[in-house]
Amino acid sequence: MESYRNASKHIVVLAFPFGTHAVPLLNFVRQLSDACPHTMFSFLSTQQSNNSTFPKNLDKIKSFNVWDGLPKGYTFRGNPHEPVDYFLKAVPRNFMKAIDVVVFETGKPIDFLITDAFYAFGADIADELNIPWVALWTASPRALFVHVNSDIIRHYVGINGPKDKPLHFLPHFSSIRVADLPNGLTSGDIDAPMPALLYKMGVSLSRAAAVATNSYEDLDNTVVNMLKLRFSTFLNVGPFNLVSVSSSTVDDSHGTLDWMSKHEAASVVYISFGSVITPPPHELHALCEALEECEFPYLWSLRGSPEKQLPLGFLERTSSEGKIVPWAPQQKILEHPSVGVFVSHGGWNSVLESINGCVPMICRPFFGDQQLNTRTVEVVWGFGLGLEGGTLTKEGAKKALKLILCSQEGKKMKEKIRVQKELACKAVKPNGSSNENFKTLVKLVSNTYHQVSG
Repeated sequence: MESYRNASKHIVVLAFPFGTHAVPLLNFVRQLSDACPHTMFSFLSTQQSNNSTFPKNLDKIKSFNVWDGLPKGYTFRGNPHEPVDYFLKAVPRNFMKAIDVVVFETGKPIDFLITDAFYAFGADIADELNIPWVALWTASPRALFVHVNSDIIRHYVGINGPKDKPLHFLPHFSSIRVADLPNGLTSGDIDAPMPALLYKMGVSLSRAAAVATNSYEDLDNTVVNMLKLRFSTFLNVGPFNLVSVSSSTVDDSHGTLDWMSKHEAASVVYISFGSVITPPPHELHALCEALEECEFPYLWSLRGSPEKQLPLGFLERTSSEGKIVPWAPQQKILEHPSVGVFVSHGGWNSVLESINGCVPMICRPFFGDQQLNTRTVEVVWGFGLGLEGGTLTKEGAKKALKLILCSQEGKKMKEKIRVQKELACKAVKPNGSSNENFKTLVKLVSNTYHQVSG
């Protein structure tokens, strides 16, 4: 604990340990750590999350485990929402208990609090400790905007009302429909643990000293400007995949990049539905049939056994044009010139990585902000497609693949995403908007005074 004794400041970080939340938050904290000498960061998450995301060689960032809320003897039965619900029943008590342990073990009082923006209780903890609170929103500014406007949206469209109703009452949202909103905002069980958490977030987030996001000013500028009016300090400091310092060695044990190099430019279909959910069997079969009939080369990052999940004989019949691996270095693949389209779940990190690689998307969303991202990519930004009916069918997949890979419209999408890549790169350069916003954040963290409202 000598590092804590020598540190001039102690910042506690509270992570959301599911999906792809902890990794962007840790990358964000690593950037802050590099910019804030003599500061120690205590990173609090569940043991499982810390084990999978936390490197061992971080000098000024130390991980601490919080209780995951799971009952003794719990066995995961395949429902990804179940562990989340158990965890949310344990917060904020598990974090408050862990904070007490951190202060006791380190002997260092807390000067500053950083949390995933999901945690509205960050405001109460910060008030109790009389320290500033910064919240990091790891998804898109547009998704944040709908959550902070939950009451207005519910007033106009009701609960479980018509799905096709446009959100014309919100500026620049007329092309977004009720069906595109995250589940639990106006549909489903709005009092379930996750929707309730997000509703509280929308109400409490204005109490933060600053709200930072993993995005850049020019991607959704009108929405960003509306959020700047809502919060005292709203800072786009991404995309993290462009500003984070990554390892010089890439884990490509399955030889994906060598395989990609044997194919023509913009010809390969890259498929990955993220780390949480796999499409149901009939949709996987439909996608396989589309790939087989179109004869496009494909690289598929697929969790689990391909032999058990995909149609009988598919692997053998497509062995010359396809490659299936359990894991792939996604960002490096999307940067490879051979990739022509990314078939994805539409998660925010995937959208940002698509922009970085200049690869148009075909999105099959499942939950959270994925449907809103899909709709925005298709009708607002114009560099990707949703699927007819929102699910994978053979004909729908064929139509989308051919449109992006073989038509003038696909070339226009490629040009639109190329423009976004240029804007993203400009944002993270010296004097770029994200770089300047990050400097503002560093000043806020470095000039910590125990003076907060109330």
